[in-house]
Order: sequence, then structure tokens, then C-alpha cells
Amino acid sequence: MSGAISDKSGKDSGNTALQQALGRLNFTPRPLEPGHVWLAGAGPGDPGCLTLEVLAALAEADALVYDALVSPDVVAVAANAELFYAGKRGGQPSMKQEDITALLVRLAREGRRVVRLKGGDPYIFGRGGEEALALAREAIPFRVLSGLTSGLSALAATGMPATMRGINKAVIRATGHAAGTDEDIDWATLARTGQPLVIYMGMANLPLIAASLLEGGLPPSTPAAIIAAATTPKERTLVATLATLAEEAAAAGMGAPAIVAIGSIVSLRAALRGLAVGAVDADGEGATP
Repeated sequence: MSGAISDKSGKDSGNTALQQALGRLNFTPRPLEPGHVWLAGAGPGDPGCLTLEVLAALAEADALVYDALVSPDVVAVAANAELFYAGKRGGQPSMKQEDITALLVRLAREGRRVVRLKGGDPYIFGRGGEEALALAREAIPFRVLSGLTSGLSALAATGMPATMRGINKAVIRATGHAAGTDEDIDWATLARTGQPLVIYMGMANLPLIAASLLEGGLPPSTPAAIIAAATTPKERTLVATLATLAEEAAAAGMGAPAIVAIGSIVSLRAALRGLAVGAVDADGEGATP
């Protein structure tokens, strides 16, 4: 029997079909010029979530400044680049933000082709705006390559539509990083909107955030969920209520990186995936302790 399939999975034929599809797309990436910096988003974690533009930029880069949440598989795409690890993981060693921007400026002035790679989207709680402003002030040419933002991608990956007619007319994305500090946002005001919340960097302050939302008027029975390591092989999802979320998360050992979702959209998961409230789902298959 003739054919190009080399194994039972049909991998070779699948790759051929993908190459043909890319050819039909007529996609021509813009060249990454020497002395330029491109601020790029790597998406939520799964390498399959990379955009074509980011993939092409990584192939051209000769300097890659990347964050801790970027998958090693994605970093490996930049095979010709010198690697600079920036960290940016809560509670772990990281470069100071001013040192990162100084590095980007220095590399650009050396004539390097620089990609600054972040998890998710660089302009959604990724400090991409700060880096873009610093580059603009130094007259460094830059470009922003959007990535799939982790908050919305996590919802989609785990069966929670971000919006649903008849349920919500908005979705609020917020950061929990500053909860309990002078820079905290007004959680009570967000609670009174009645719209679902998608919270980034909220795990360390989850008990405080949940209490503030309850004080703001959200019912204790409000559906709530935590999605850890979304779209990766380590993905886990916990569904509970706002009143019990922090306690159940601690009991289940849920930790960062994670997205917290609060509101009626969470309840759609059970209908779409047939999972019981309170189950911890790992790898999208069944429940685990």
C-alpha cells in the first residue's frame, strides 16, 4: 500500500495538510528588523495557541527576553536567539521591571532583533504598556504582537463562555495582585455590577477578594471557579461557590498560575461538560483528589 503516512496516528499526512492550509492562507510575516523590539504574547500556555505572527517573530529573533510563564516548547522555537530570562512569577526571583526595559533598550541599540515574550497578551496585565512607553521614550522602534489572553482562554478551555445572551452583558477583567493594599480596586463596586469577574493574579489574596465581593453584595451561592495552568497538561479546574472558594482551593492545593472566575457563567460548565459542582478536574478528564 502506497502513501506518506508513517505511523498509525497519521502524523505525516496531518503535517502535510497543515502545510497546505498555511500555503492557502497567504500569510507573509513582517520582517523583524535589527534594532527593533517586538512585544509579543505567547498565549495561555498551549503552544498551539501561538499566533502565526508570534511564531514567525520567534524564528527571526536573535535575542529573546521571556517570562516564567512561557512554555519551554515555545522558547525552543527561538533556536537562533540568545535567551534572557526575566522571571515575573509571583514569589520567585525576577528581574526588576526597570532592568527589563533597560535590557530591551540596550539590545535594540546593539542592533539585535529582539522579541520580548510574555504569557497571555502583553497588554492585559502584562506590563507591556510600560515597556512600550519606555521604548517610545528612547526612540526604539517597537511593535506589539497580541496573544490570546489567559483569562478568556482559560474560560473557553474549561467550558465557561465569557458571555452568554440572557446571562451577562459584560465581563470584567481585574487583577487581584494589589488586593488589601492602598492600590487595591473597589471590589464592592465590581460586585454591584452583577457582571461576571475574571481575576488574574488573584490566588495569593483570594480570601480577601472573596470576602470583599461578599461584602459588596454578591450572594454566597454565586458560582465561582479556579482554573490553574490553563490549556497545559497540568490544567486543573475547581468549581465551588464564592463563599467556599478560598477554603476549597486551599484544601485542593490549587495554586498559581491560575485564573479566578466568579459569576453565572461558571454554572454553564456543568451543562456543557456534565461535571458536578465541587469537582476538581485534571487534564479535562474526570475528577481527581
